Amino acid sequence: MALPSSAVSPDPTVGRPLAGIGSHPWVRFGVRRLGRLLVSLWVLVTASFLMIHVIPGDPVRAALGPIAPADLVAAKRESLGLNDPLVVQYLHYLHDLFTGDFGTSWISQLPVSEVIAQRLPATLQLALLGFLVAVLIAVPVGVTVGVATRRGHGRRTELAFTTTSVVIGIIPDFLIGVGLVYVFGVSLGWLPVAGNDTPSAYVLPVLSLAIGPAAILSRIIRVEMVSVLGADFVRTARAKRLPARTIYLRHALPNALTASLTLGGLILGAMVASTVLVENVFAWPGLGSTIVQSILNKDYPVVQAIVLVYGVAVLLVNTIVDVALAVLDPRSMIREG
Repeated sequence: MALPSSAVSPDPTVGRPLAGIGSHPWVRFGVRRLGRLLVSLWVLVTASFLMIHVIPGDPVRAALGPIAPADLVAAKRESLGLNDPLVVQYLHYLHDLFTGDFGTSWISQLPVSEVIAQRLPATLQLALLGFLVAVLIAVPVGVTVGVATRRGHGRRTELAFTTTSVVIGIIPDFLIGVGLVYVFGVSLGWLPVAGNDTPSAYVLPVLSLAIGPAAILSRIIRVEMVSVLGADFVRTARAKRLPARTIYLRHALPNALTASLTLGGLILGAMVASTVLVENVFAWPGLGSTIVQSILNKDYPVVQAIVLVYGVAVLLVNTIVDVALAVLDPRSMIREG
């Protein structure tokens, strides 16, 4: 007698691993990103800890000055725990970080966390406004030049734009700031050149931070726009007689911006670090001017903490950009996996 087909046909689920939650692409992506972030944070924390130990000579002696009594230097080292073994100091440093204790400023005697809380908002304002202005400049410029130079048209426009954007992009931010100060602050007297007390005081530092990245980002957007305008879905949209504005803004622009998102995140991370020099050009009361002053004063706990804050900010920006890129283009996540 013939057996039922179910009896002779093997169960397709037998021998297969169960599709658990760990096999989901988003879970694997999240685990990889979290792992990279934790490793990067550990490297950053370790580097900030070792900073004070790789300084030539005695950092306490350097901070207190060459004429400080030896007993005062010894007492300061003992109070800071610098006489303990390196491993013990490292464990204490990690414990203090996890409890939110960044130490005390050697100069002002204020908690370092209080110094950072006072200065961080001004730096964040400068970096975010600079990035926003860079995007507002780069997107319309890149899209306009990309449309004008598609299919090999506008060779002179392309050459002029590329040359100009390359030259502007390689000029350091602080040099742009110095030029803006001379023209609009000293020569014309239109805008203030120091502080952040008035809305007009934001103009020059934000522009000095945004002009270079805007040139770089607009060049990338132009290249992506030209590439997208030659894609099949754009040709299909043209065949449907859609208005040019709809083709450029609704179909081409989102795809061009998605491809440029990674670079935009890298630029934002770089702009956070660039605030150090720009803040010192404009006497901006942020972390950048504080870390330079702390280096000059040999206030090492403040320097350590600000370096850590800048590093964490860059890591978080890069992680957020990776996640946003995966949301906008899940294929990148699958290819990586």
